[in-house]
Amino acid sequence: MGKVAVGAAVVCAAAVCAAAALVVRHRMKSSGKWARALSILKEFEEKCGTPSSKLKQVADAMTVEMHAGLASEGGSKLKMIISYVHNLPTGDEKGLFYALDLGGTNFRVLRVHLGGKESRVVKQEFEEVSIPAHLMTGSSDELFDYIASALAKFVATESDSQHVSPGRQRELGFTFSFPVRQTSISSGTLIKWTKGFSVEDTVGQDVVGELTKAIERAGLDMRVAALVNDTVGTLAGGRYNNPDVAAAVILGTGTNAAYVEHAHAIPKWHGLLPKSGEMVINMEWGNFRSSHLPLTEYDQALDAGSLNPGEQIFEKMISGMYLGEIVRRVLCKMAEEAAIFGDTVPPKLKIPFILRTPHTSAMHHDTSPDLKVVATKLKDILEISNTSLKLRKLIVEVCDIVATRGARLSAAGIVGILKKLGRDTVKDGEKQKSVVALDGGLYEHYTKFRTCMENTLWELLGEEASENIAVEHSMDGSGIGAALLAASHSQYIEVEEP
Repeated sequence: MGKVAVGAAVVCAAAVCAAAALVVRHRMKSSGKWARALSILKEFEEKCGTPSSKLKQVADAMTVEMHAGLASEGGSKLKMIISYVHNLPTGDEKGLFYALDLGGTNFRVLRVHLGGKESRVVKQEFEEVSIPAHLMTGSSDELFDYIASALAKFVATESDSQHVSPGRQRELGFTFSFPVRQTSISSGTLIKWTKGFSVEDTVGQDVVGELTKAIERAGLDMRVAALVNDTVGTLAGGRYNNPDVAAAVILGTGTNAAYVEHAHAIPKWHGLLPKSGEMVINMEWGNFRSSHLPLTEYDQALDAGSLNPGEQIFEKMISGMYLGEIVRRVLCKMAEEAAIFGDTVPPKLKIPFILRTPHTSAMHHDTSPDLKVVATKLKDILEISNTSLKLRKLIVEVCDIVATRGARLSAAGIVGILKKLGRDTVKDGEKQKSVVALDGGLYEHYTKFRTCMENTLWELLGEEASENIAVEHSMDGSGIGAALLAASHSQYIEVEEP
């Protein structure tokens, strides 16, 4: 009897030992996996590093590329497009002006009543119109006739107090957010369509000419006074409100910058120098590239799989279109190599661009003690549930690394522009104020990104120079900005001047 009892005890002890060994092995295995996840995070953080010294190199490289792009066409990754805008709004503009903002599947028509220095923008009205899918792939005449007919309907809603002066044409600012080769303030040929448009017979044509013919067919007496890019419009809107505005930056789904250059500092400009002595340059800075940019394996993979490999590298590191996707790629690697979401990689996590920047922003801003927002986003978007607090904290860290790098690089780009203008340092007690107008959803809604970008700007400029630099939010450059440029380039300005 005793032998049986001893045997049973031995078997029981062996089973307990085996179970304990399994637990230990599981713990060792899971702690090994967690260590792998942390090592992926640490390596990513190091590769994304943006110490001041590196950012100063990025700013210097931006300045060098700006010089090269101004010297000759194709001389730099930065196109440095001459916008032909040389009269920015001053605040003195008066009258009724229109704007048309065509940048995607919807377009807007706006009416702005300007009252000069005292009244500024007296009234503004707008209407948004969606473009039927068949017109996005139809003929040029069909598309522009549809737009002109909506414009005519909108003009017909002018109130009695809102007509243009007798004997004058209505004037319009046209924001056209597609690649255009600008040939004057009010003409430019379409290089190619993007964003799902494929109206072949418009390519190579002057888009202002196409719109003007459609306006005439609609029986409307209206002149397109300015063809503008939304970033140039943001600069105009900023300058209208503050005469110290020297540059504008858009940080949204995409990113771009424009600034006011001395006309004599543009070697590739062969025309007469404008009376103002200034010229607005549309940098197309999303295409900036430098060996100093902290690129990672995730950026390289994102770029290789994109529709435009090797292009828009700066944009792919800092803009709203891509920040969420970089986070997804890092989490995917952690899921594959460190099994952070269990033994299989969640299928939804493998879908490119499923995690958008508004999602990662919401997770990054989660202040709840148990990171409830992070848990909800993971469940709703990626169908991942039962995550530990430790894992949710890790995900927030990934969001922080991606946003911080983007924000700090944006600041370095702005310093590059200020450097080109000689506004990055204080010269002999000079107190010239320089304001940068900013717009875009990323800047407006991603608070941690905005705060980090502004703090980095002051860090790079130093205390003394920072006192002369300010950042202001300039809203709706593609709308009001375009109407203001129609006003500042009106054919009737000369008539009004004494």
